[in-house]
Amino acid sequence: MSNCYISPISMDALSSLCHELDKNNSINTKDYQKYHVKRGLRNEDGTGVMAGLTRICSVEGYYILDGERLPKEGKLSYRGYDINDIVNGCIENNRFGFEEVVWLLLFGDLPTENQLIALREVIAECRTLPEEFIEDMIMKHPARDIMNKMARSVMCLYSYDENPDDTSIPNVLRQSLQLIAQMPTIMNAAYQVKRRAFYDKTMFLHPIKKEQSMAEYILNQLRVDKKFTDEEAKLLDICLMLHADHGGGNNSTFSTRVLTSSGTDTYSAITAGFGSLKGPKHGGANLRVARQMDEIMSTLADPTDESQVKDHLVKVLNKEAGDGSGLIYGMGHAVYTLSDPRAVILKANAKKLAYEKGFEKEFKTLENIELLTPQVFAEVKGVEKVMCANVDLYSGLVYKVLGIPEDLYTPIFAVSRIAGWCAHRLEELTSGGKIMRPAYKSVSKTREFKQIDERG
Repeated sequence: MSNCYISPISMDALSSLCHELDKNNSINTKDYQKYHVKRGLRNEDGTGVMAGLTRICSVEGYYILDGERLPKEGKLSYRGYDINDIVNGCIENNRFGFEEVVWLLLFGDLPTENQLIALREVIAECRTLPEEFIEDMIMKHPARDIMNKMARSVMCLYSYDENPDDTSIPNVLRQSLQLIAQMPTIMNAAYQVKRRAFYDKTMFLHPIKKEQSMAEYILNQLRVDKKFTDEEAKLLDICLMLHADHGGGNNSTFSTRVLTSSGTDTYSAITAGFGSLKGPKHGGANLRVARQMDEIMSTLADPTDESQVKDHLVKVLNKEAGDGSGLIYGMGHAVYTLSDPRAVILKANAKKLAYEKGFEKEFKTLENIELLTPQVFAEVKGVEKVMCANVDLYSGLVYKVLGIPEDLYTPIFAVSRIAGWCAHRLEELTSGGKIMRPAYKSVSKTREFKQIDERG
């Protein structure tokens, strides 16, 4: 099926235009040092420029001593609660925790039993989309990319809101709860329509089950027989808890806060989060890890053999294998050094199910990548760099074990992270007060205007 718009601009014309563009858009990298500009809002040691304050989430991966950045075990906290304690507390009580995390992020404290029951009831009631929404907004315009379709759907929901531009806290909280609840429904509908339109497969849309947790609801919607085990749902629930937030400085949350600071509506601000998270340097990295794994599994005689994996990683860093970028996906993080707590938790909780479902070889291969990458990096680059596995290294395998298609790896990340986006939007509205407006130094030289007949 093809309903793509064909551009009237020829490739020759584009090539000529790009040549004109290149002449006046390249900035000398030395100018960044000359004018003390911090590219990517990063300090020289790789740490992030301090751009704001938040009470929602803390991400710790190093400490500063006498001006030197020193590595330490990673720590992720939601509202002051260690993510390990949150996850382990839910595991010990054999209960689903994502809804609990949603309450914690939005309202700032752990919910009581009655508060949690009330929140689950609200989310259950809000899962249904406006009448004819799926038919009009999703079915009529299939999309190859689910993230783009989810972003478009969020923007379309603006038209169904009787009070979309009201940025008062009660109204934004209402919108936030509705969006958090609706995301799995939108995601599944977009995927089912893609299956029919581009894969020539049967589309199925199951009735909404209000009594299910978010993790159960996602699996119920995605499986044609609607069957899944409690162990599978609990593992997905852990993924949702781990991805719900990651501080105010991660790209998608920062994008949401920037738009919020302008006074724009909720739908516009949240759509910015989707656009950012889709990027391969952010949420889309889990797909890069999956493709990296596919290459290793298909090209190595024994991907569980350390020497074979090491040789392959050397080729990746030398741009002789992989996607040619020289990057080993799933390794290293902007903040975490010795460990990413999300990766540690996922690895520990996914191993049993991975082995049971026949993914022992894949799991061992990931362990080899995690073990060998720092060593290979030091040998090839000549630099001793402390690095750890990040959450993307193991999340893709978890989704694969759960039978979740690659099309939905990043969208499920978004289904979880929207809770954090909404929490940060509410905090920005409550405490921000100023539009974010950083400065850019112009490095253009002054030039005299010429009439068109004088231009060469």
